[in-house]
Amino acid sequence: MKLRSLVLVSFCVLCVSVVNAFSLDREAFTFTNYDLDVRIEPGQQRLGVRGKVTLRNDSSTPQKNAVLQISSSLSWRSITHGDKPLQFISQPYTSDIDHTGALSEAIVTLPEAVAPKASVDLEIAYEGVIILDATRLTRIGAPEDQANSSDWDQISAKFTAVRGIGYVAWYPIATEAAAISDGNDVGLTVDRWKARHANSSISVFFQSTVDEPILFSGNPNGFVVQTDQHVAKMASFGMLHMGTNVPTFLQANYRKLDANGISAINYLPGSEASAQAYVEALTNLDPLPTAKGSRHLQVAQLPDSNAAEFVSESILLLPLKPSATEQDKLAIVYAIAKGETLSPRPWIAEGLAHYAQAADVEQRHGHAAALAYLTTHSSALAQSEIDHSPTKPTTEAESNALATQHSLINSTDELYLESKAMYVWWMLHDLLRGNDPAFFLVDYDPAKDNEPSYVQRLIEKISKHDLEWFFDDWVYRDRGLPDFKVASAFTRKTLPEGYMLTITVENLGAAGAEVPVTVKFEGGEITKRLVVRSKSNGVIRVEVSKPPQEIVVNDGSVPESDTSNNTFKIEATDVTK
Repeated sequence: MKLRSLVLVSFCVLCVSVVNAFSLDREAFTFTNYDLDVRIEPGQQRLGVRGKVTLRNDSSTPQKNAVLQISSSLSWRSITHGDKPLQFISQPYTSDIDHTGALSEAIVTLPEAVAPKASVDLEIAYEGVIILDATRLTRIGAPEDQANSSDWDQISAKFTAVRGIGYVAWYPIATEAAAISDGNDVGLTVDRWKARHANSSISVFFQSTVDEPILFSGNPNGFVVQTDQHVAKMASFGMLHMGTNVPTFLQANYRKLDANGISAINYLPGSEASAQAYVEALTNLDPLPTAKGSRHLQVAQLPDSNAAEFVSESILLLPLKPSATEQDKLAIVYAIAKGETLSPRPWIAEGLAHYAQAADVEQRHGHAAALAYLTTHSSALAQSEIDHSPTKPTTEAESNALATQHSLINSTDELYLESKAMYVWWMLHDLLRGNDPAFFLVDYDPAKDNEPSYVQRLIEKISKHDLEWFFDDWVYRDRGLPDFKVASAFTRKTLPEGYMLTITVENLGAAGAEVPVTVKFEGGEITKRLVVRSKSNGVIRVEVSKPPQEIVVNDGSVPESDTSNNTFKIEATDVTK
């Protein structure tokens, strides 16, 4: 009888815990600051962390419980507040947000409910191992070697490299479960986390049992080497704007080759010749020449020749080849540009970094190659706009709400951000008559970027252009994409020899843009630019020396929902004398 009673009580307690877990708002709190002491033991593949996190309640209701999640290969040791231990339930939580496919979740009972927008500091301690583990990929059928080249994170005696959220939860996070098998579920969950933590910061003090260089995807707060029986290496780092970067650390037997005095290639023994080739590439690439940044970048070699490259603030991880490939050069450009912008807004940081890639392609291979590069992103962007279009008729108020929700300033869709934002900066380049839009970085201050129109006003002040209509259609709201067509073309013979075309371009889409209009004739062509607002017509006159044969609106520099109607043929009989 006593045994049955004990089982019943235990079952009731379990049920209460399960109900509480399911009713939790796991994303109620934002981690505004991390202050961590991290001990690395490569020989044991171990990680030990002590420190403090600051949590802000960003929900609309007081919160009595907080959720802290770390990799399932790590275990919670203590969670305290003001030196007083807090009660918490530790449980496994299945989620592909971590490479193991699961998290070790602590459900913490706080001393008192935290009001909306109020914060609480928690002291934490956890430890465990981080080994090469691609469980989340192999369990959905990925070949083991390919899975390991994607999820290469590990601590080991030969090589240590550990990325943060979306790869390994080596610092506490809190998200709803995500599954790789469910489309882009993991990516969208990570993007949502980044958006919430756009202005969060992290400070990390590393200690290691081996005397090898430590790299971190942030700025050094100081660097001290100490050798004794307990600690062989110490390093302190900090990172702002975790929303646009993923905190990542490395330790290996790296050698270093300096590039341009402030950047470096960190290579493994036996790869000096390859490292020298990458020094040359890093020195010659300058994607945002008008920016004010220091162009500080640490390139670090990954030992797996098939490993997927990775970029975070001030660091690029990739395998070194005998010479830098085109993909490697684009990765270097992206990494440098991302380090230049350091904006808490993803559409600025990601958009400018991808724009820099297109600008670099233009500089090295010509304008046509740059347009081709842009075009590789156009189909994905067009599909993204279709996916976010309402499936049923909406009122004007509902339509405006949806347009604002999926705007560049509010979207967390990484693919959408990198493609549409890249085009926005390219179109700004054209609107500003070829001036590199990165020039605004000279006066850009992330601390002052507190409202969406900050960048617009900054560019308008310097360029003397009115850009309200452009930002309204492309940044503040998602109006979809334009759809240009030549509605009519009237050709008149002029004296002594020449032809004047009056061209009407119609925009069937809900977003306006300045679009190039090209008139082709035997032996040449002439291009002029025309602003055509949404659901409107624009008229332009073009004078050519020979009978016009064809009109092409848009050269690929403006994304469109439909490009099949961009060409207009002119018959000889259409010319009026």
